[in-house]
Amino acid sequence: MRTTVAIVNEQGQDFTFEEVEIDGPRADEVLVRIVATGLCHTDITMRTMLPPEMFPNVFGHEGAGVVEEVGADVSGIAVGDHVVLSLRSCRSCAKCDAGMIGYCESSLMINYMGMRMDGSTTYSRDGSPVFGSFFGQSSFSQHAIAYADNVVVVDKALDLTKIAPYGCGFQTGAGAVLNVLQPGPTDSLAVYGVGAVGLAAIAAAKAQGVGTIIAVDLMQSRLDVAARYGAIGVNPAELAQTGLGSPLVDRVKELSGGGTSGAVDTTAVPAVIKQAAQALGVRGQLVILGLGAEEFPVDAIDIMQNGKVIRGSVEGDSDPLTMVPRLIEMHEAGQFDVDDLMVSYPFTQINTAISDVSTGKVVKPVLVW
Repeated sequence: MRTTVAIVNEQGQDFTFEEVEIDGPRADEVLVRIVATGLCHTDITMRTMLPPEMFPNVFGHEGAGVVEEVGADVSGIAVGDHVVLSLRSCRSCAKCDAGMIGYCESSLMINYMGMRMDGSTTYSRDGSPVFGSFFGQSSFSQHAIAYADNVVVVDKALDLTKIAPYGCGFQTGAGAVLNVLQPGPTDSLAVYGVGAVGLAAIAAAKAQGVGTIIAVDLMQSRLDVAARYGAIGVNPAELAQTGLGSPLVDRVKELSGGGTSGAVDTTAVPAVIKQAAQALGVRGQLVILGLGAEEFPVDAIDIMQNGKVIRGSVEGDSDPLTMVPRLIEMHEAGQFDVDDLMVSYPFTQINTAISDVSTGKVVKPVLVW
């Protein structure tokens, strides 16, 4: 069948809209009519990070929609179900069996390489393949092929435009707090970079009753949003140099009583990551969520002598089949209030949405067909 996609035809180009052919679902696949898709920073950066030979490409990995067709081998998902789409995992390797879904041994192939495991693509144009299958969905499209392992069935009463970002951005930030750091009322948390992922982490920390929450960002508009969750805002550009140390590190330590017990970085900026680690308290833990720099410096003596931990996390160590319903349940209970972070855009305004989120005008664009 034919469907409309927001496509990037060459490396670094803007999104344009075209009609392409999409396969019907194979035995293990699900065809979803997309209603809304959250715009994530990863969708933006992949336009330049992927090599030229991986274009044309259809991105999008925070899709939500309605199931239109189900493959013969798929169970638990029916035509007409409302669903949220997330990352793929094989559900059969050793890491998946151990519950480490984000670290699936086939993750690179089934989430990033633009094709099925057999090398075929779900999209084509004029008989030529179009890369897709991004996070097992490529939901910058009116229709997407997904799988039982990354399709989460939700209540039909829920607004799909409000829960689409739960499949990645909100899950990642909240998961870093709820699954990895697991802070409590006596703990402190600093979040470096308070876009959608960082604010989801802060919202989750508020739900956990974390004693001190610190938001670090260069955009005052985002610090203002963080303040609504009870976070103390710190703008590094406004800190005066008072000595030989880092003003940011000094300020975070001051606010947290000697250093935070936990921290989350979404910036992927090497200098920020180093300072985030330095601002940890004894045996504090920093979780890195951002993609960007391949290397960053560390203060090895500080880390060793104070027992600090720096670790990465994929999707906040979440299993979307359980984490997405958990976050929805928290939201319904008034414990994860993220609705105001989202602004809806017609899908045709995708490039405007990219500009608006890049300048801080909005936190989380959601593209709606």
